[in-house]
Amino acid sequence: MAKLAKIVCKIIGVLYFVAGLAGLALGDEADRYHNLLHLVTGLIALYFGFAGSLSGAKVFCLAFGAAYLGFGILGFVMGNPAMARMWDIGLISVSMGDHIHHIVLGTIILAGGVFTKGGGSQKPG
Repeated sequence: MAKLAKIVCKIIGVLYFVAGLAGLALGDEADRYHNLLHLVTGLIALYFGFAGSLSGAKVFCLAFGAAYLGFGILGFVMGNPAMARMWDIGLISVSMGDHIHHIVLGTIILAGGVFTKGGGSQKPG
């Protein structure tokens, strides 16, 4: 499990990049800014998964995992109960499905960082 963070970054990177690109291209019900956020997250994850150091991948997993997990939990707390927990945050609207998605993937991404051993001055790979 020494390189788990890099594996998680590669998988999450591909998933988020494709989901963001597809959302922008197909114009699904998620708004443009939400899709852009997924696209950027995917690009950053791909960088750390393929070109970045193990320590960078681990920090990405810890930071983005905690952020997505926290964001999902806040969605349940802050979302409007009369509208199935819909939550409008500036230019982005998130629904109950988004909250669940953020909690599940946030937990997986966070685990990638927590369960990665090492990550000091190792070479990329």
